[in-house]
Amino acid sequence: MPYSFLFRAALLAAVASPALSQAGSSEPSFVPVFQANFPDPFVMLDNGEFIAFATNDGINLPMATSKDLVHWSAVMDPAKPGKRLDGMPVLASWVKEGANWAPEVAHVGSKYLLYYTANNRKLDRQCIGVAVADAVRGPYRDTSAGPLVCQVELGGSIDANAFRDSDGQRYLYYKNDGNRVAKVSSIWAQRLSADGMSVSGEPVAIERDSKEWEQRLVEAPTMVHAPSGYQLFYSGGYYGWNDDQRISPYAMGYSTCSSPMGPCKPSPDNPILHSFNDKQAGCISGPGHQSIFNVGQRSFIAFHAWAATKGCRKADDKRYLYVAPLSWKDGKPVIGPSMRER
Repeated sequence: MPYSFLFRAALLAAVASPALSQAGSSEPSFVPVFQANFPDPFVMLDNGEFIAFATNDGINLPMATSKDLVHWSAVMDPAKPGKRLDGMPVLASWVKEGANWAPEVAHVGSKYLLYYTANNRKLDRQCIGVAVADAVRGPYRDTSAGPLVCQVELGGSIDANAFRDSDGQRYLYYKNDGNRVAKVSSIWAQRLSADGMSVSGEPVAIERDSKEWEQRLVEAPTMVHAPSGYQLFYSGGYYGWNDDQRISPYAMGYSTCSSPMGPCKPSPDNPILHSFNDKQAGCISGPGHQSIFNVGQRSFIAFHAWAATKGCRKADDKRYLYVAPLSWKDGKPVIGPSMRER
């Protein structure tokens, strides 16, 4: 039987008590909350508003907003009627336009820091930069002469994730783009400065592509402090959906870690979310590149999946935004049916 999540004012005044429900037995397990191209989503709650950021799509930094996690709309430019607002309208001097990926934002002091992936025009490698803004919607500016992180010999660096531990120490997680140059792809951990603007110490590889389902590719790290300790969520497999494929092989897994710098051990239950086509549960193709956020004591996971027909065929070359409740049972993460209107 469907049931509702009620975000009452006592839980978090930022959310005006919308009723959010999960799927009943006759409904698909996952439905998109935003049917626009919105790959690699990152969602955060800021001043009573959920705001999501995505990989470039005509503009460098697309954004969308919601008050209840169910109803989303693109952030529009008040100065340009009918046009979306670009959160990073001017790129850094080292960046080649057109390949800005996987943005994540951290609120550090009075500033908002945007960690993003972009093409280094001199090296022809994807690298990680950091841009700064005074407001969550930007404009974000990166005035640095070069990237924050770039593992050139390992294929480049992509998919930054910033994590702040309970002791205040900040960490940055990212993937070396090894599959681009026929090398191992790994997820790396490195300490961040207190202001989040620089890395320190040597990076440590805490996850590598080693399982069959990963297809020699792990990426999109998300470190969380779960009830049972540190857990690293990540995606694996080819992200796309080729015409000759029934469904996309992209999927999501996690590892348990003894500290923010590892070591980490992949779960034997992986992948925990993968493509499927089922008469009862519905269809989803290529779920992955997750972000995890909290609302009071509740946790949620956002991710993308490919637009699909009712028959679970490729509908369009777009990846939609999904949001679902995340909980833990016996130390293991449980992704509930996705959010949708009652």
